Amino acid sequence: MRRRQMHMSREAQDALLKALQQLRAELKAPAEFPAHVLQAAETAKAEVRLPERDATHLPLFTIDPPESMDLDQAMFLERRPGGGYRVHYAIADVAAFVKAGSPLDAEAHDRIETLYFPDLKVPLHPPSISEGPASLLPGQVVPALLWQHDLDADGNVTDSTVSRAKVRSTAKLNYAGVHQDIEAGTAGESVALLREIGKLREAVEAARGGIAVNLPDQEVTLADGSFRLSYVAALPVEGWNEQISLMTGMAAARIMLDSGTGILRTQKKQTDPQVVRRVHAIAEHLGIDWKPGVSYAALANSLDPADPKHMAFLSEAIAMLLKAEYTTFRDHDIPEHTVHAAIAAPYTYCTAPLRRLIDRYTGELCVAACAGQAPPNWVLDALQCLPCDMARGKGKVADRRAVDLAEAAVLKNRVGEVFAGLVINTDAEDDKPKEGTVHLAEPAVMGRLTSGAKLDLGASVQARLTRADPFFSGRNKILFNTV
Repeated sequence: MRRRQMHMSREAQDALLKALQQLRAELKAPAEFPAHVLQAAETAKAEVRLPERDATHLPLFTIDPPESMDLDQAMFLERRPGGGYRVHYAIADVAAFVKAGSPLDAEAHDRIETLYFPDLKVPLHPPSISEGPASLLPGQVVPALLWQHDLDADGNVTDSTVSRAKVRSTAKLNYAGVHQDIEAGTAGESVALLREIGKLREAVEAARGGIAVNLPDQEVTLADGSFRLSYVAALPVEGWNEQISLMTGMAAARIMLDSGTGILRTQKKQTDPQVVRRVHAIAEHLGIDWKPGVSYAALANSLDPADPKHMAFLSEAIAMLLKAEYTTFRDHDIPEHTVHAAIAAPYTYCTAPLRRLIDRYTGELCVAACAGQAPPNWVLDALQCLPCDMARGKGKVADRRAVDLAEAAVLKNRVGEVFAGLVINTDAEDDKPKEGTVHLAEPAVMGRLTSGAKLDLGASVQARLTRADPFFSGRNKILFNTV
């Protein structure tokens, strides 16, 4: 599922700057890189060596938001003689700059991942590397992990391999421009093939029972003293682009499973009847008809993420029904559970090493396996600890807290109003049966709820808004009391 982003207009950013700074302080998001790390980045840039394999003849292109400079992926798509397709997919070779045990490596293990806020980002690596010689920016020759996927005429992968190569991207494209060119029929053949291959991969995903959800971005604006929340639907090209990344993550998982050493992103379906009932209650509360016998995957794929109520359900249900974790294995001791339930296949992260720590390690494992070599010792030494390292990441918390902040801003002029809501969580297990979380139908937001009586999961309530303060220190920026 594509990460939902929170955007703010410049006016909204200025008005909420103190709250955003406070949020970063609460999350202990580092504001700057230490001087010795910045110096290590300069040394790494001077000492980097390009791979012997030369793939600069491939006219690769990137597709990212216009303002992005840390470009992890570039692609070139072509038809294969006799039918089918070939996808060349270059991933930034961060390990060429970040050596195990170096100050850059230690800093990355502290940060874990890039944190995104509505007004800025806190990067995993110094921008002098991640937005410079490690980024797949057009016109520069850089080291990369170059994947090659062969597909049949129906979009099924028949072969995948990866090796180091020096590459040169030829174009920095953005989603809106690519969408416009494809719709107008003016896109070059390689770019135009993204729609053809993307749709085939979406059909393959549906056939295996995967969940394809592209949540819309949220945008907060300020006008006449009031904050407004709107939704920007994802373009189809964003989903097609994600299919290339998903295909690579599945190929990487299969390569690691075959080699006997690796780390997977696994996800199990929720079987707790109480949780399942709660999710069904949320669907009913939001007016979503979940017919008996219909799986969550089938329901999710039938909903419209541009509908705020559908988006709210998808956001909550995916978190409740599917719990993801990292699973490591070595020496062909394959774990019992290897599947990512939402993807309906084994899967790993490997396509965003500039922004996520683990991708540097999975990339190395795949390169070694495809070369018939043992993984580097620095990867094996870190393997067991990586799940704990990744658990310290604050990306999802930052995303959720940014949404809470924005929703508090939107509701701040509605304190005292009564809303219809559904109890989706209680603190009964903490001996606080009169406290929990309420989910509103309109607007489709969540908040902390207190009651004079015991709260029951799935109960419909009338909730009076008592606080909506984006500047409140802590998590409970939105508070309700039952009427």
